[in-house]
Amino acid sequence: MSDHVDGPRSIGEPAADVTDLFAFTSPQNPARTVLAACVFPSAGEDAIFSNAIDHAIVVRRVHVAGLGNAAQFQPEDEEIRFNFRFEVLKRDAAGKPVQRGVCKLPDGRELSLTVNDEKGASTPEGDFRVFAGLRSDPFYLAWDVGRLERLPNLLLHDNVLCIVVEFDTRGVLAPASGSLFGAIAETTPIPQPPTQLGYPVRRIDWVGRPEQTNMRLNNPAMEGIDDLRDLWNQQPPFALPKTLQPLFLQRLKDSFVDWDMRDGTADWNPEALAANANVFLHDFLLFDVAKPITDASHLEIEKSTLDGRPYQSGGGRTVDSNSIDILLTWLVNRDRKFLQGGATGATKPGTGVFPYFATPNTELQSVADSVELDAAAQAVWSVMGRFSLDWHPAVANVRVTGTGIGQLRALTTLDGREIIERLETIDAAEHCYSYALVSGVPATHYTGTLGVKPKGSGGSIATWRVEFLANNQPDIVVRGMVSNLIKTGLRSLKLRFGH
Repeated sequence: MSDHVDGPRSIGEPAADVTDLFAFTSPQNPARTVLAACVFPSAGEDAIFSNAIDHAIVVRRVHVAGLGNAAQFQPEDEEIRFNFRFEVLKRDAAGKPVQRGVCKLPDGRELSLTVNDEKGASTPEGDFRVFAGLRSDPFYLAWDVGRLERLPNLLLHDNVLCIVVEFDTRGVLAPASGSLFGAIAETTPIPQPPTQLGYPVRRIDWVGRPEQTNMRLNNPAMEGIDDLRDLWNQQPPFALPKTLQPLFLQRLKDSFVDWDMRDGTADWNPEALAANANVFLHDFLLFDVAKPITDASHLEIEKSTLDGRPYQSGGGRTVDSNSIDILLTWLVNRDRKFLQGGATGATKPGTGVFPYFATPNTELQSVADSVELDAAAQAVWSVMGRFSLDWHPAVANVRVTGTGIGQLRALTTLDGREIIERLETIDAAEHCYSYALVSGVPATHYTGTLGVKPKGSGGSIATWRVEFLANNQPDIVVRGMVSNLIKTGLRSLKLRFGH
C-alpha cells in the first residue's frame, strides 16, 4: 500500500514501482530540505536499481488559489527536477559487485554516486548531497482497509530501495518567491525511438500523496469497479489531461462517500466532500519550507485550506509520519476521532542523520512448531526422517537426486509450485536432519530442521523449524507459506500417530 504494488503494470515491474515519497526539513540542519523516494517493494538483500529506468523527484512552486469549498492549489509551470540513472552491476578492485549511478541536479550538474554507500555523495560546494540504496521500508500499514479492521504491520521486516536528496533550501528553492511547494516522484523508461508497434510507454509509475491509487482510486470496499490505477499512473503529474479529469474525479467522489460512511456516520456534507475530491484530484505532496514539518503535520495544509483557514505547519511527510492513520481519520470522520491502526511505527524508526532511513532488515526470521505424539521416536522417525518428504500431504510429486549429504529433492506441491532443497546434515541416532533451499520459495538464507525426540512413556515430540530472509515478497507472505507448510506436515503426523 501507500503506493506499493499499485496496479498491474507496477506489480509486473517491481523495480519501477514507486512506493513512497517524502519531503521534510533536515533534522541535522534546519537550513536544508530533504526529498526522498522509495521503489521496489519487498526488495531482497541483493536488489539493485533498474538501469533501464529514470528515477525522478520533481518539485514545483504552488500557490493557494481558493479556500473552503473552493479550495485549490495551483502549481507553477517551472520544475525543479532531480533525475537518477543507474548503471549495470560491475565489479570493484576486490571483485565485489557494485552498482553506480548519477544524479542530474536541477542546475544541470551531475553528481556520481555508489549504491549503498552510507556517506552518499556531495557536490564540492556542499550544496547537494545524495544517497541511493537498500533501506528498511519506512511505511507501515496496520489495517485491513477493505473492512477497516486493525491488524499488525503488514510490511514488517520489509525493505525498499531509497533515493535521497538533501540540499540548501534557500539556494535551490528560493522560498522568498513563495515557500509552498508540491512534489512528485516518478519512474519513466529511458527514452527509446518508436518501433513498428508504436511509441514506448512514457511513464511507468508516479506518486504524490500517499494512497492515491490503492485506497482512493481503487478503494477495496467498492466491489465491481474498473481498476483505474494503470491509467492514472500513465498520466503526467501536475498536468492531468482535462479529458480524463471527470473520470478520476467521479471515482474519488464515490470513494470518499464510501470512506465517510465506514463508521456509520456522515461527517462530510456533499459540498465539502466534492471539495475534498477536487483537492486530491491534483495529486502532489505539499510542503512549506517556511513552516515546521513534523511527524504529525502531514496533510495539515490540505485540511486547513479545506476548512477555510490558513495552514499552520509545513505539511510534507517525514520518515516516521503516521500517514495512513492520518489519512483514514480525515476520510472517515474528518478528524473527529483519531483512528489508530494495529501498529504505531514501521519495523525500524527513521534516524536523525543522513540518509535518515533506517538500515535494511537483514535479521533472519524463523517459524517453528511442534506436536506431541503417542508413538515412539523411532516409529515417527521412520516416516518423518524420509528426506523425500513424500509423507507430507501438500506434496503432489517428488523427485530425489543423489544419496547422502548433498542430495536434492524436487517437490511439486498441490498448488503447482516446484521447490528444490538440498540435504545438509542428517543424524539418524538423534532423529534429525537439516536442509537448505535451492529454489522455489521467495527467500534467501533459507534452512530447515526436522527432528523427533522421546517424551514421556513411549511418546515423542516432533519439531520443525525454518529460518529465512524474505526476498522480493513481503515477509508476511513468505512467513505464511512456511507456516502453512510446517503446520500441515505436523498435523498429518498427528493424524498418523495420534496423541
